[in-house]
Amino acid sequence: MSALTLQPNISGHDDIYEALVHMHDGLDDEQSLKAWSRLVLVLINQIGDKDRVMEAIALARPHGGT
Repeated sequence: MSALTLQPNISGHDDIYEALVHMHDGLDDEQSLKAWSRLVLVLINQIGDKDRVMEAIALARPHGGT
């Protein structure tokens, strides 16, 4: 059984999507990749559970978890 919540579980998702898109405004490709990486590391730190992070990594890959 998955320890991760895979159903929609957030309010204000349109605002979050918009912020993610605008996070890249004025950045070149390298800067955008670094920004994504920093965001991922900040969120991983918030999760704070290696097993959940490893499960999320597996699910995020193409055909992850299936």
